[in-house]
Amino acid sequence: MNKNVGRVRLLLEEKNLDGILIHKPENRRYISGFTGSTGYVLITKTDAKFITDFRYTEQATVQCDGFEIIEISSTKTITDVINESVLPRLGVEEDFMTYGEFIKFTDKLVETDMVPLEGAILELRSIKTPYEIKNIEKAAGIADEAFKYMLEFTKPGLAELDIALELEFFMRKKGADKLSFETIVASGARSSLPHGVASNKIVEVGDMVTLDYGCVYNGYCSDMTRTIVLGKADDKQKEIYNVVLKAQKTSLEAIRPGITGAELDAIARRIIDDSGYGQYFGHGLGHGVGLEVHELPHINTRGDVPIQPGMVITIEPGVYIPDFGGVRIEDLVLVTDSGYRILSKSTKNFIELAI
Repeated sequence: MNKNVGRVRLLLEEKNLDGILIHKPENRRYISGFTGSTGYVLITKTDAKFITDFRYTEQATVQCDGFEIIEISSTKTITDVINESVLPRLGVEEDFMTYGEFIKFTDKLVETDMVPLEGAILELRSIKTPYEIKNIEKAAGIADEAFKYMLEFTKPGLAELDIALELEFFMRKKGADKLSFETIVASGARSSLPHGVASNKIVEVGDMVTLDYGCVYNGYCSDMTRTIVLGKADDKQKEIYNVVLKAQKTSLEAIRPGITGAELDAIARRIIDDSGYGQYFGHGLGHGVGLEVHELPHINTRGDVPIQPGMVITIEPGVYIPDFGGVRIEDLVLVTDSGYRILSKSTKNFIELAI
């Protein structure tokens, strides 16, 4: 039996539930191991059921160790299975369930009340197991290899899209399942766009180029950002880079169990504010990473939950000046019992790329 089932069962007692129904793909995979696109996980005090249709029953039999596989169809629906299980209080993912599903369940469930899980599964997922950490490290390693390669590939005259496509192709060749998110390649004045996904803009001599990207390995994400300059940088580019680097390193060094995301965010924000660039840092310092590239914990002004060993987070301050450009530096970090371990190994030294 997947040991995460045991962790989920603890929620039954904690929240006074008779069962928990999981449909969100990442939560479903976390609990059952199933990698397909359709299915429900139903956990009770005595049963672990994986419920899917004909297309996925064979796959589920292989992947969902310890689960009873139940096939649903036009004549046997998910609500039929729940009714047969007799579950007066059923925990559901209120943030993932659609309004249409809610109406259907409300109409079809006979003696079952739906109870919001209030993010409880996401909280479980925020503490990574050694297996999860190993896969995240592998994804981060692929991203590091890609950065080294892109320093050789990137040159004036290429479109941002050319760079993004080459980056994706390289990571896929190195074993990545897919991208963690749409690759950001933002050059010149466009580097002031925090989420400036690659465009047809041609990179030019003197441009700052921000590369924010990640890949998925065995279901787990990486996320890393580096900013370089093509050719010689001017004084303002160097100044901004050094401000961001100081903020990034100082907040990294403060990571320890018990500190909150808001406290980490404040450390980086204070440095950027004191340097006169506070108005140009408008996003949070970071976020959790795992089966999703953005998950708990929150490393921002709202992050009031103390971080714990086993959490994997990003630290990614930035400065973005309209009509000039921007800098972001981001590492993927594992929180440890004594502090932290950086999973992103790529250099953060200021790079003026020879052309």
